Amino acid sequence: METKGTIKAIFDTQAVSDKFKKREFVITTEDKYPQDIMFQTTQDKCGLLNNFTEGQTVTVSFNLRGRESNGKYYNTLEAWKIN
Repeated sequence: METKGTIKAIFDTQAVSDKFKKREFVITTEDKYPQDIMFQTTQDKCGLLNNFTEGQTVTVSFNLRGRESNGKYYNTLEAWKIN
């Protein structure tokens, strides 16, 4: 999947465990009704954000991930490419 927007926020990398790290960022879409959408990068993809700053227009390629935990369901937008 792919979407385009302006970077609103870039957060620091978080070490979730010894073997897992993630970094989140938010873009504002360019739709008729703009939306703020949070994405995450994981592991070696955390460095993708090093070349970008807030206010830049980007195209984000991502995968939609879903999981269940204790009867609740969660979705994640995992970015794998940012142009």
